[in-house]
Amino acid sequence: MSGVRRLGARWRRRRPLRTRLALAASAAVALVAVGVCAAAFFVIRYELLHQLDLSLTQSATRVIQENRGEGPQVVAGECRYLSAPACAQIVPADPAADPGEPYPLPVSPPVREVAAGKRAPYYSNVSRFGQPLRMLTTPFGDGRALQVALRADPVEKGVRQAAVLLAGVGGVGVLLAGLLGYAVSRAGLAPVARLTSTAERIAATRDPRHRIELPAGPPGRQDEVTRLAASFNTMLGELEQSVTSQRRLVADASHELRTPLTALRTNAELLARGDRLTPAQRERASAALGRGIREVTGLVNDLIELARDEEPLPLLEDVRIVEVAEHTVATARTHWPQTPFVLEVGAGAAQAVRPGVPARLARLLTNLLDNAAKFSPPGTPVEVTLRTYGSGGSAGGLELTVRDHGPGIPAADLPYVFDRFYRAEAARALPGSGLGLAMARQIARAHGAELTAGAAPGGGALFTLTFGPQEPARGGGQ
Repeated sequence: MSGVRRLGARWRRRRPLRTRLALAASAAVALVAVGVCAAAFFVIRYELLHQLDLSLTQSATRVIQENRGEGPQVVAGECRYLSAPACAQIVPADPAADPGEPYPLPVSPPVREVAAGKRAPYYSNVSRFGQPLRMLTTPFGDGRALQVALRADPVEKGVRQAAVLLAGVGGVGVLLAGLLGYAVSRAGLAPVARLTSTAERIAATRDPRHRIELPAGPPGRQDEVTRLAASFNTMLGELEQSVTSQRRLVADASHELRTPLTALRTNAELLARGDRLTPAQRERASAALGRGIREVTGLVNDLIELARDEEPLPLLEDVRIVEVAEHTVATARTHWPQTPFVLEVGAGAAQAVRPGVPARLARLLTNLLDNAAKFSPPGTPVEVTLRTYGSGGSAGGLELTVRDHGPGIPAADLPYVFDRFYRAEAARALPGSGLGLAMARQIARAHGAELTAGAAPGGGALFTLTFGPQEPARGGGQ
């Protein structure tokens, strides 16, 4: 039995879904059609026999009324013809009282029992005169029984004709069920076929720009297959965006690396001919080589950092944001001695903590401070503000802003300032690779925060780092 099940499962796996669905739908419709035809056959057969039994009952009633008081006799014996009346005979309980002429209908012991009142009336099928008969045996009174018979071949012929007709109807129904099942499966799986074709085309061409055509209609009334196709289109859009971003990242990274690598190769070749250089030339070449190595190392490290989407869970801890801000501001003052950095902490913000990685949060703020100092004129301050918002004090929302007094961000560049390797026209002459703000936003999102950029009132750029309200700590039993 298990072998049969395995063979059936293997057969199903090897057949296309359309074939399996068509067979299932056809089998269901065919089963219903065959069941209806079978039920109709039994209903027709019952009604024809019931009508014959009613005719026998009426004939028996008429014979009883016309021959009341008569003794055992043959009332009518020509039922071999269809046009003749029913055969009828009166049979006594005692065989010794039988008339001298033979009975045209068979007399069996149950007939004597009906005559003696020991058995209820009953119907039976007998053969007589070479024809099938339907016979009713019922009490006649005073120890006698009445037997009435009619030819049953018209009823049997009608039953056979009904069986043939219903079998034909059932066969046509099964055929139509197969055709309709195939049509239903073909129409129902058409979106799946388009989805499969699109997936195969993408696998063959490696081009995620293909989409599945969706039927027109309100979005809220789409069926499951259409929603699946819509979800597949959404996935293709995300894949296309990811592939485009990856290609752009590779192209931008190769462009950014080309210049420092060329400088490194030039300085390395120059130092290889050190015997032809003066000490001052060798010192300048060595310094340029060191700067190039540091620039390439920093760029590669930034790319590695950007490749990481989430923070490792083992490194997460409760971080006081004010301590990270104080540390990064103090470090920025040493890196940018000509730029004053001002830190302002609002009420309740000094105790605010958020889960995160301190080193990564420090990198985020350092990138923002370096960006602000890079665009600030000498002597103008960079203002850092940490405050809470909403209800809940230190457990409420937390906002950190970094504002400079430089030229600000042009409106045309504002949507792209967080893109990788994007650098505005005003920043192309300044040092940097264009990865700092992209890395800052990625770190912010990895910590459940949001980093936005905008224009500061009175001029300059304003970057806002927003943390949502702190989630309550989950208590545990001891």
